[in-house]
Amino acid sequence: MVDEMLEPAQMPEEEIFRQRKDKLARLRTEEGYDPYLVDRFDRKHTLGYVRSAFEGLQADEGGEETIVTAGRVMTLRRHGKAAFATLEDEHHRLQMYFQFDELGEKAYTFFKKWVDTGDLLGVAGRPFRTQRGELSLKVSQFTLLSKALRPLPEKWHGLKDQEVRYRQRYVDLIANPEVRDTFRKRTRIIQTFRRVLEAHDTLEVGTPILSPLAGGANARPFVTFHNALGIPMYLRIATELYLKRLIVGMFGRVYEIGPNFRNEGIDLKHNPEFTAMEVYWSYANYEDMMDLCEEILVACADEVGSRTVTYQGTEISFEPPFRRASMMDLVKEHTGIDFDALSDQEARDLALKNKVVSELKGYETKYHLLPEFFDAYVEDKLIQPTFVMGHPTVISPLSKRNAANPDITDRFELFINGSEVANAFSELNDPLDQRERFLDQVKQKEAGDEEAHVFDEDFVNALEYGLPPTGGMGIGIDRLVMLLTDSRSIRDVILFPTMRPRA
Repeated sequence: MVDEMLEPAQMPEEEIFRQRKDKLARLRTEEGYDPYLVDRFDRKHTLGYVRSAFEGLQADEGGEETIVTAGRVMTLRRHGKAAFATLEDEHHRLQMYFQFDELGEKAYTFFKKWVDTGDLLGVAGRPFRTQRGELSLKVSQFTLLSKALRPLPEKWHGLKDQEVRYRQRYVDLIANPEVRDTFRKRTRIIQTFRRVLEAHDTLEVGTPILSPLAGGANARPFVTFHNALGIPMYLRIATELYLKRLIVGMFGRVYEIGPNFRNEGIDLKHNPEFTAMEVYWSYANYEDMMDLCEEILVACADEVGSRTVTYQGTEISFEPPFRRASMMDLVKEHTGIDFDALSDQEARDLALKNKVVSELKGYETKYHLLPEFFDAYVEDKLIQPTFVMGHPTVISPLSKRNAANPDITDRFELFINGSEVANAFSELNDPLDQRERFLDQVKQKEAGDEEAHVFDEDFVNALEYGLPPTGGMGIGIDRLVMLLTDSRSIRDVILFPTMRPRA
Protein backbone atom coordinates (compact mmCIF):
# COMPACT_ATOMS: atom_id res chain seq x y z
CA MET A 1 0.00 0.00 0.00
CA VAL A 2 1.13 3.50 -0.76
CA ASP A 3 0.47 6.34 1.66
CA GLU A 4 -1.48 9.18 0.12
CA MET A 5 -0.07 12.44 1.44
CA LEU A 6 -1.93 15.62 0.78
CA GLU A 7 1.07 17.75 1.55
CA PRO A 8 4.46 17.21 -0.16
CA ALA A 9 7.09 15.91 2.23
CA GLN A 10 9.40 18.89 1.78
CA MET A 11 6.74 21.60 1.80
CA PRO A 12 7.61 24.33 4.36
CA GLU A 13 5.45 24.26 7.47
CA GLU A 14 4.22 27.83 6.93
CA GLU A 15 2.99 26.90 3.44
CA ILE A 16 1.10 23.91 4.89
CA PHE A 17 -0.30 26.23 7.55
CA ARG A 18 -1.49 28.65 4.86
CA GLN A 19 -3.10 25.87 2.84
CA ARG A 20 -4.86 24.43 5.88
CA LYS A 21 -6.23 27.83 6.88
CA ASP A 22 -7.60 28.11 3.36
CA LYS A 23 -9.10 24.62 3.67
CA LEU A 24 -10.77 25.62 6.95
CA ALA A 25 -12.28 28.69 5.30
CA ARG A 26 -13.63 26.56 2.45
CA LEU A 27 -14.98 23.99 4.91
CA ARG A 28 -16.95 26.72 6.62
CA THR A 29 -18.18 28.17 3.33
CA GLU A 30 -18.84 25.06 1.26
CA GLU A 31 -20.11 22.74 4.00
CA GLY A 32 -21.36 25.27 6.54
CA TYR A 33 -19.36 23.32 9.13
CA ASP A 34 -17.13 24.83 11.81
CA PRO A 35 -15.28 22.15 13.82
CA TYR A 36 -14.42 24.66 16.55
CA LEU A 37 -18.10 25.07 17.40
CA VAL A 38 -18.34 21.44 18.56
CA ASP A 39 -18.28 21.87 22.33
CA ARG A 40 -18.61 18.26 23.54
CA PHE A 41 -18.30 14.66 22.45
CA ASP A 42 -19.56 11.75 24.53
CA ARG A 43 -16.57 9.43 24.38
CA LYS A 44 -17.88 6.19 25.83
CA HIS A 45 -14.77 4.06 25.30
CA THR A 46 -11.03 4.55 25.34
CA LEU A 47 -8.77 2.89 22.79
CA GLY A 48 -7.26 0.96 25.68
CA TYR A 49 -10.68 -0.52 26.38
CA VAL A 50 -10.98 -1.65 22.76
CA ARG A 51 -7.56 -3.27 22.83
CA SER A 52 -8.31 -5.05 26.08
CA ALA A 53 -11.89 -6.12 25.38
CA PHE A 54 -11.27 -7.42 21.85
CA GLU A 55 -7.75 -8.76 22.13
CA GLY A 56 -9.09 -12.27 21.48
CA LEU A 57 -10.55 -11.56 18.02
CA GLN A 58 -9.12 -13.76 15.29
CA ALA A 59 -8.23 -12.64 11.75
CA ASP A 60 -11.34 -11.63 9.78
CA GLU A 61 -13.41 -11.85 12.97
CA GLY A 62 -15.53 -8.91 14.19
CA GLY A 63 -17.06 -7.83 17.47
CA GLU A 64 -20.71 -6.96 18.04
CA GLU A 65 -20.31 -4.01 20.39
CA THR A 66 -20.54 -0.50 18.94
CA ILE A 67 -17.55 1.53 20.11
CA VAL A 68 -17.74 5.31 20.51
CA THR A 69 -14.31 6.83 20.96
CA ALA A 70 -12.17 9.84 20.01
CA GLY A 71 -8.58 10.82 19.37
CA ARG A 72 -6.08 12.47 17.07
CA VAL A 73 -5.44 11.29 13.50
CA MET A 74 -1.75 10.38 13.46
CA THR A 75 -1.51 8.73 10.04
CA LEU A 76 -3.84 8.71 7.04
CA ARG A 77 -3.85 6.43 3.99
CA ARG A 78 -6.47 6.72 1.24
CA HIS A 79 -7.12 4.12 -1.47
CA GLY A 80 -10.07 5.08 -3.63
CA LYS A 81 -13.19 3.99 -1.76
CA ALA A 82 -11.39 2.97 1.41
CA ALA A 83 -9.10 4.73 3.86
CA PHE A 84 -7.07 3.76 6.90
CA ALA A 85 -6.20 6.13 9.72
CA THR A 86 -4.31 5.67 12.96
CA LEU A 87 -6.23 7.23 15.82
CA GLU A 88 -4.40 7.98 19.06
CA ASP A 89 -5.77 8.98 22.47
CA GLU A 90 -3.93 9.65 25.73
CA HIS A 91 -2.56 6.12 26.01
CA HIS A 92 -3.10 4.01 22.90
CA ARG A 93 -3.26 3.89 19.10
CA LEU A 94 -5.75 1.96 16.99
CA GLN A 95 -6.32 1.59 13.27
CA MET A 96 -9.55 3.04 11.86
CA TYR A 97 -11.08 1.72 8.64
CA PHE A 98 -13.22 4.15 6.65
CA GLN A 99 -15.17 2.52 3.82
CA PHE A 100 -17.34 4.16 1.16
CA ASP A 101 -20.03 1.44 1.39
CA GLU A 102 -20.24 1.69 5.19
CA LEU A 103 -20.26 5.48 5.48
CA GLY A 104 -22.16 6.41 2.36
CA GLU A 105 -21.12 8.84 -0.33
CA LYS A 106 -21.71 12.08 1.55
CA ALA A 107 -19.84 11.15 4.73
CA TYR A 108 -17.00 9.40 2.93
CA THR A 109 -16.53 12.33 0.55
CA PHE A 110 -16.46 14.70 3.56
CA PHE A 111 -13.81 12.56 5.23
CA LYS A 112 -11.69 12.31 2.11
CA LYS A 113 -11.87 16.02 1.35
CA TRP A 114 -11.61 17.67 4.75
CA VAL A 115 -9.82 15.42 7.26
CA ASP A 116 -6.04 15.73 7.67
CA THR A 117 -3.42 14.20 9.95
CA GLY A 118 -3.44 15.99 13.29
CA ASP A 119 -7.21 16.52 13.28
CA LEU A 120 -9.29 15.40 16.26
CA LEU A 121 -12.06 12.94 15.40
CA GLY A 122 -14.92 11.34 17.25
CA VAL A 123 -15.83 7.98 15.74
CA ALA A 124 -18.34 5.17 16.17
CA GLY A 125 -17.93 1.68 14.78
CA ARG A 126 -17.37 -1.99 15.44
CA PRO A 127 -14.06 -3.69 16.16
CA PHE A 128 -12.61 -6.34 13.87
CA ARG A 129 -9.28 -7.91 13.12
CA THR A 130 -7.90 -7.60 9.60
CA GLN A 131 -6.57 -10.48 7.54
CA ARG A 132 -3.10 -9.32 8.49
CA GLY A 133 -4.03 -9.59 12.16
CA GLU A 134 -4.33 -5.91 13.11
CA LEU A 135 -7.10 -4.98 15.53
CA SER A 136 -9.09 -2.16 13.92
CA LEU A 137 -12.36 -0.27 14.10
CA LYS A 138 -14.74 -0.22 11.14
CA VAL A 139 -16.13 3.31 11.29
CA SER A 140 -19.85 3.82 10.73
CA GLN A 141 -20.00 7.45 11.88
CA PHE A 142 -17.48 10.18 12.61
CA THR A 143 -17.39 13.81 13.76
CA LEU A 144 -14.61 16.29 13.00
CA LEU A 145 -14.04 17.77 16.46
CA SER A 146 -11.11 20.10 15.84
CA LYS A 147 -8.92 21.04 12.87
CA ALA A 148 -5.13 20.98 13.09
CA LEU A 149 -3.83 23.93 11.10
CA ARG A 150 -0.20 22.96 11.58
CA PRO A 151 1.13 19.58 10.40
CA LEU A 152 2.44 16.94 12.73
CA PRO A 153 6.23 17.11 13.03
CA GLU A 154 8.10 15.18 10.35
CA LYS A 155 4.79 13.59 9.40
CA TRP A 156 4.52 10.45 11.53
CA HIS A 157 8.24 9.84 12.05
CA GLY A 158 8.38 11.63 15.40
CA LEU A 159 9.83 14.87 16.68
CA LYS A 160 13.62 14.67 17.09
CA ASP A 161 14.75 18.31 17.30
CA GLN A 162 15.58 18.83 21.00
CA GLU A 163 15.21 22.61 20.77
CA VAL A 164 11.69 22.32 19.38
CA ARG A 165 10.81 19.57 21.84
CA TYR A 166 11.56 21.82 24.82
CA ARG A 167 10.15 25.03 23.37
CA GLN A 168 6.96 23.44 22.05
CA ARG A 169 6.34 20.69 24.55
CA TYR A 170 2.77 20.29 23.31
CA VAL A 171 4.17 19.15 19.94
CA ASP A 172 6.66 16.86 21.69
CA LEU A 173 3.82 15.25 23.64
CA ILE A 174 1.79 14.68 20.47
CA ALA A 175 4.68 13.19 18.54
CA ASN A 176 6.40 11.12 21.22
CA PRO A 177 4.17 8.89 23.39
CA GLU A 178 7.17 7.89 25.51
CA VAL A 179 7.46 11.53 26.65
CA ARG A 180 3.88 11.43 27.87
CA ASP A 181 4.79 8.26 29.74
CA THR A 182 7.74 10.01 31.43
CA PHE A 183 5.48 12.74 32.79
CA ARG A 184 2.88 10.25 33.92
CA LYS A 185 5.63 8.53 35.88
CA ARG A 186 6.63 11.88 37.33
CA THR A 187 3.10 12.34 38.63
CA ARG A 188 3.06 8.83 40.09
CA ILE A 189 6.38 9.52 41.84
CA ILE A 190 4.99 12.67 43.44
CA GLN A 191 1.84 10.80 44.45
CA THR A 192 4.08 8.19 46.07
CA PHE A 193 5.83 10.92 48.08
CA ARG A 194 2.45 12.04 49.36
CA ARG A 195 1.28 8.51 50.12
CA VAL A 196 4.38 7.67 52.18
CA LEU A 197 4.41 10.98 54.04
CA GLU A 198 0.73 10.92 54.84
CA ALA A 199 1.10 7.36 56.13
CA HIS A 200 3.49 8.90 58.65
CA ASP A 201 0.83 11.45 59.68
CA THR A 202 2.66 14.31 57.93
CA LEU A 203 0.57 17.35 56.98
CA GLU A 204 0.96 18.92 53.53
CA VAL A 205 1.17 22.72 53.73
CA GLY A 206 1.89 25.71 51.51
CA THR A 207 4.38 28.48 52.26
CA PRO A 208 5.17 31.76 50.44
CA ILE A 209 6.81 31.63 47.03
CA LEU A 210 7.36 35.40 47.10
CA SER A 211 8.89 36.81 50.28
CA PRO A 212 10.99 39.71 51.61
CA LEU A 213 13.95 37.37 52.25
CA ALA A 214 15.33 34.39 50.34
CA GLY A 215 16.58 31.97 52.98
CA GLY A 216 16.92 28.29 53.67
CA ALA A 217 19.83 27.61 51.30
CA ASN A 218 23.05 29.06 49.98
CA ALA A 219 21.99 30.24 46.53
CA ARG A 220 21.51 33.36 44.44
CA PRO A 221 17.83 34.39 44.33
CA PHE A 222 15.67 36.04 41.71
CA VAL A 223 14.83 39.59 42.75
CA THR A 224 11.74 41.62 41.94
CA PHE A 225 10.08 44.71 43.43
CA HIS A 226 6.72 45.13 45.11
CA ASN A 227 5.36 48.51 44.05
CA ALA A 228 2.70 48.87 46.71
CA LEU A 229 5.03 47.99 49.60
CA GLY A 230 8.00 49.73 48.04
CA ILE A 231 10.39 46.88 48.89
CA PRO A 232 12.44 44.28 47.01
CA MET A 233 10.96 40.77 47.02
CA TYR A 234 12.52 37.41 46.28
CA LEU A 235 11.38 34.16 44.74
CA ARG A 236 12.04 31.46 47.29
CA ILE A 237 15.18 29.35 47.03
CA ALA A 238 13.91 26.86 49.64
CA THR A 239 10.91 26.29 51.91
CA GLU A 240 12.95 25.41 54.99
CA LEU A 241 12.65 28.44 57.22
CA TYR A 242 8.89 28.80 56.89
CA LEU A 243 8.34 25.09 57.48
CA LYS A 244 10.43 25.17 60.65
CA ARG A 245 8.37 28.12 61.85
CA LEU A 246 5.37 25.79 61.59
CA ILE A 247 7.13 23.24 63.82
CA VAL A 248 7.65 26.03 66.35
CA GLY A 249 3.94 26.75 65.95
CA MET A 250 2.98 23.25 67.19
CA PHE A 251 2.55 21.40 63.91
CA GLY A 252 4.25 18.10 64.63
CA ARG A 253 5.04 16.95 61.10
CA VAL A 254 4.77 19.00 57.90
CA TYR A 255 5.88 18.79 54.30
CA GLU A 256 5.61 20.82 51.10
CA ILE A 257 6.05 19.86 47.45
CA GLY A 258 6.51 22.79 45.12
CA PRO A 259 8.77 24.98 43.01
CA ASN A 260 11.96 26.69 44.13
CA PHE A 261 13.93 29.24 42.12
CA ARG A 262 17.66 29.85 41.93
CA ASN A 263 19.31 32.42 39.73
CA GLU A 264 22.08 30.14 38.60
CA GLY A 265 23.34 28.38 35.49
CA ILE A 266 21.42 25.97 33.28
CA ASP A 267 22.87 22.56 32.44
CA LEU A 268 21.87 18.89 32.31
CA LYS A 269 21.14 18.84 36.07
CA HIS A 270 20.06 22.42 36.77
CA ASN A 271 17.04 24.50 35.80
CA PRO A 272 16.33 27.92 37.41
CA GLU A 273 12.89 26.63 38.45
CA PHE A 274 12.80 23.17 39.95
CA THR A 275 10.58 21.06 42.17
CA ALA A 276 11.54 19.92 45.65
CA MET A 277 9.94 18.23 48.61
CA GLU A 278 10.85 19.38 52.11
CA VAL A 279 9.68 17.59 55.24
CA TYR A 280 10.13 18.33 58.95
CA TRP A 281 9.36 16.07 61.89
CA SER A 282 9.46 17.26 65.48
CA TYR A 283 11.20 14.99 68.00
CA ALA A 284 13.22 13.36 65.21
CA ASN A 285 16.80 13.63 63.92
CA TYR A 286 18.77 13.20 60.71
CA GLU A 287 18.92 9.42 61.15
CA ASP A 288 15.11 9.31 61.11
CA MET A 289 15.28 11.36 57.91
CA MET A 290 17.71 8.84 56.41
CA ASP A 291 15.24 6.05 57.09
CA LEU A 292 12.38 8.13 55.64
CA CYS A 293 14.42 9.05 52.55
CA GLU A 294 15.20 5.42 51.90
CA GLU A 295 11.55 4.46 52.35
CA ILE A 296 10.35 7.13 49.91
CA LEU A 297 12.88 6.32 47.19
CA VAL A 298 12.31 2.57 47.39
CA ALA A 299 8.54 3.15 47.17
CA CYS A 300 9.03 5.40 44.12
CA ALA A 301 11.19 2.81 42.38
CA ASP A 302 8.57 0.15 43.10
CA GLU A 303 5.81 2.41 41.77
CA VAL A 304 7.35 3.03 38.35
CA GLY A 305 8.91 -0.33 37.66
CA SER A 306 11.79 -1.91 39.53
CA ARG A 307 14.30 -1.34 42.30
CA THR A 308 17.03 -1.96 39.74
CA VAL A 309 17.08 0.70 37.04
CA THR A 310 19.39 1.41 34.13
CA TYR A 311 20.31 5.06 33.85
CA GLN A 312 22.14 6.02 30.65
CA GLY A 313 23.70 2.56 30.50
CA THR A 314 24.59 2.35 34.21
CA GLU A 315 22.74 -0.05 36.49
CA ILE A 316 21.62 1.49 39.78
CA SER A 317 20.08 -0.46 42.63
CA PHE A 318 17.49 1.07 44.94
CA GLU A 319 17.45 -2.05 47.07
CA PRO A 320 17.82 -1.03 50.74
CA PRO A 321 19.81 -0.47 52.81
CA PHE A 322 21.72 2.32 51.06
CA ARG A 323 25.37 2.80 51.94
CA ARG A 324 26.13 5.27 54.76
CA ALA A 325 29.59 6.88 55.06
CA SER A 326 31.12 10.10 56.37
CA MET A 327 32.51 12.75 54.05
CA MET A 328 35.89 12.41 55.74
CA ASP A 329 35.99 8.63 55.27
CA LEU A 330 34.97 8.91 51.62
CA VAL A 331 37.71 11.46 50.90
CA LYS A 332 40.23 9.16 52.56
CA GLU A 333 38.90 6.20 50.56
CA HIS A 334 39.29 7.97 47.23
CA THR A 335 42.43 10.08 47.86
CA GLY A 336 44.28 8.46 50.76
CA ILE A 337 44.19 11.80 52.60
CA ASP A 338 43.13 11.54 56.25
CA PHE A 339 41.61 14.92 57.08
CA ASP A 340 41.13 13.88 60.67
CA ALA A 341 44.91 13.79 61.09
CA LEU A 342 45.67 17.01 59.15
CA SER A 343 46.41 20.41 60.58
CA ASP A 344 44.73 23.42 59.00
CA GLN A 345 47.98 24.46 57.33
CA GLU A 346 48.56 20.97 55.94
CA ALA A 347 45.08 21.02 54.49
CA ARG A 348 45.72 24.41 52.87
CA ASP A 349 49.01 23.18 51.39
CA LEU A 350 47.34 20.06 49.97
CA ALA A 351 44.48 22.09 48.54
CA LEU A 352 46.89 24.26 46.56
CA LYS A 353 49.10 21.34 45.58
CA ASN A 354 46.15 19.32 44.27
CA LYS A 355 44.56 22.41 42.70
CA VAL A 356 41.19 21.84 44.36
CA VAL A 357 41.13 25.61 44.91
CA SER A 358 42.77 28.27 42.77
CA GLU A 359 43.59 30.55 45.67
CA LEU A 360 43.21 30.83 49.43
CA LYS A 361 41.97 33.77 51.45
CA GLY A 362 43.85 32.77 54.60
CA TYR A 363 41.00 31.97 56.96
CA GLU A 364 40.35 28.47 55.66
CA THR A 365 40.47 25.59 58.12
CA LYS A 366 40.60 21.95 57.08
CA TYR A 367 36.83 21.90 57.48
CA HIS A 368 36.49 24.60 54.84
CA LEU A 369 38.61 22.52 52.47
CA LEU A 370 37.21 19.05 53.13
CA PRO A 371 34.12 19.72 50.92
CA GLU A 372 36.39 20.96 48.12
CA PHE A 373 38.25 17.63 48.11
CA PHE A 374 34.94 15.79 48.25
CA ASP A 375 33.64 17.70 45.23
CA ALA A 376 36.85 17.15 43.28
CA TYR A 377 37.55 13.49 44.02
CA VAL A 378 34.47 11.75 45.40
CA GLU A 379 31.13 13.15 44.27
CA ASP A 380 31.11 11.82 40.72
CA LYS A 381 32.22 8.37 41.94
CA LEU A 382 29.09 7.85 44.06
CA ILE A 383 26.99 5.91 41.57
CA GLN A 384 24.96 3.68 43.87
CA PRO A 385 22.75 5.45 46.46
CA THR A 386 25.06 6.68 49.22
CA PHE A 387 24.25 8.73 52.32
CA VAL A 388 27.18 11.10 52.90
CA MET A 389 27.35 12.30 56.52
CA GLY A 390 29.53 14.52 58.67
CA HIS A 391 29.37 17.82 56.79
CA PRO A 392 31.49 20.63 58.25
CA THR A 393 29.65 23.20 60.34
CA VAL A 394 31.10 26.05 58.24
CA ILE A 395 29.05 24.95 55.22
CA SER A 396 25.95 23.94 57.21
CA PRO A 397 24.51 27.10 58.80
CA LEU A 398 21.16 25.50 59.68
CA SER A 399 22.37 22.11 60.96
CA LYS A 400 22.83 20.97 64.55
CA ARG A 401 26.45 20.45 65.60
CA ASN A 402 27.61 16.92 66.25
CA ALA A 403 27.86 16.35 70.00
CA ALA A 404 31.25 14.60 69.75
CA ASN A 405 32.81 17.01 67.22
CA PRO A 406 31.32 20.52 66.98
CA ASP A 407 33.25 21.18 63.74
CA ILE A 408 30.88 18.84 61.89
CA THR A 409 27.10 18.58 61.86
CA ASP A 410 24.50 15.86 62.06
CA ARG A 411 23.69 16.11 58.38
CA PHE A 412 23.58 13.93 55.30
CA GLU A 413 23.34 14.31 51.55
CA LEU A 414 22.18 11.43 49.38
CA PHE A 415 24.16 10.98 46.19
CA ILE A 416 23.08 8.80 43.27
CA ASN A 417 24.93 8.59 39.96
CA GLY A 418 27.23 11.40 41.05
CA SER A 419 24.42 13.87 41.82
CA GLU A 420 22.93 15.14 45.05
CA VAL A 421 19.32 13.98 45.34
CA ALA A 422 18.55 14.72 49.00
CA ASN A 423 19.86 16.90 51.83
CA ALA A 424 18.89 16.56 55.47
CA PHE A 425 19.98 17.27 59.01
CA SER A 426 19.12 17.43 62.64
CA GLU A 427 17.89 20.99 62.71
CA LEU A 428 19.78 23.64 64.62
CA ASN A 429 17.37 24.77 67.35
CA ASP A 430 19.74 26.86 69.48
CA PRO A 431 18.73 30.48 68.71
CA LEU A 432 22.02 31.89 70.04
CA ASP A 433 24.09 29.56 67.87
CA GLN A 434 21.81 30.28 64.90
CA ARG A 435 22.31 34.02 65.30
CA GLU A 436 26.08 33.61 65.34
CA ARG A 437 26.03 31.44 62.24
CA PHE A 438 23.82 33.91 60.40
CA LEU A 439 26.27 36.68 61.34
CA ASP A 440 29.13 34.55 59.98
CA GLN A 441 27.18 34.11 56.73
CA VAL A 442 26.70 37.88 56.52
CA LYS A 443 30.48 38.31 56.77
CA GLN A 444 30.95 35.84 53.94
CA LYS A 445 28.40 37.71 51.84
CA GLU A 446 30.18 41.00 52.52
CA ALA A 447 33.43 39.31 51.47
CA GLY A 448 31.89 38.58 48.08
CA ASP A 449 30.04 35.28 48.48
CA GLU A 450 26.76 36.05 46.68
CA GLU A 451 25.30 32.69 47.71
CA ALA A 452 25.90 33.09 51.45
CA HIS A 453 22.81 32.83 53.63
CA VAL A 454 20.89 35.98 54.54
CA PHE A 455 20.25 37.02 58.14
CA ASP A 456 16.63 36.23 58.97
CA GLU A 457 15.82 38.01 62.20
CA ASP A 458 12.26 36.73 62.35
CA PHE A 459 13.43 33.12 62.04
CA VAL A 460 15.80 33.61 64.96
CA ASN A 461 12.90 35.17 66.84
CA ALA A 462 10.85 32.03 66.12
CA LEU A 463 13.64 29.83 67.49
CA GLU A 464 13.64 31.90 70.66
CA TYR A 465 10.10 30.60 71.30
CA GLY A 466 11.51 27.06 71.21
CA LEU A 467 11.98 24.64 68.32
CA PRO A 468 11.83 21.02 69.51
CA PRO A 469 14.48 18.54 68.39
CA THR A 470 13.63 18.30 64.70
CA GLY A 471 14.72 16.30 61.68
CA GLY A 472 14.34 17.94 58.27
CA MET A 473 14.99 16.88 54.70
CA GLY A 474 14.74 18.12 51.13
CA ILE A 475 14.60 15.87 48.06
CA GLY A 476 15.05 17.10 44.50
CA ILE A 477 12.12 15.59 42.65
CA ASP A 478 13.35 16.43 39.15
CA ARG A 479 16.64 14.59 39.62
CA LEU A 480 14.90 11.57 41.11
CA VAL A 481 12.50 11.47 38.15
CA MET A 482 15.50 11.66 35.80
CA LEU A 483 16.99 8.57 37.41
CA LEU A 484 13.77 6.57 37.45
CA THR A 485 12.86 7.39 33.82
CA ASP A 486 16.35 7.21 32.29
CA SER A 487 16.17 10.87 31.26
CA ARG A 488 19.52 12.43 30.35
CA SER A 489 18.59 16.06 30.98
CA ILE A 490 16.52 17.78 33.65
CA ARG A 491 14.68 19.43 30.75
CA ASP A 492 13.33 16.01 29.82
CA VAL A 493 11.39 15.82 33.10
CA ILE A 494 10.15 19.44 33.35
CA LEU A 495 7.16 20.06 31.15
CA PHE A 496 8.14 23.61 30.24
CA PRO A 497 11.84 24.15 31.04
CA THR A 498 13.45 27.57 31.10
CA MET A 499 14.72 28.55 27.63
CA ARG A 500 16.53 31.53 26.22
CA PRO A 501 14.06 33.56 24.10
CA ARG A 502 14.56 33.23 20.38
CA ALA A 503 16.24 36.23 18.80
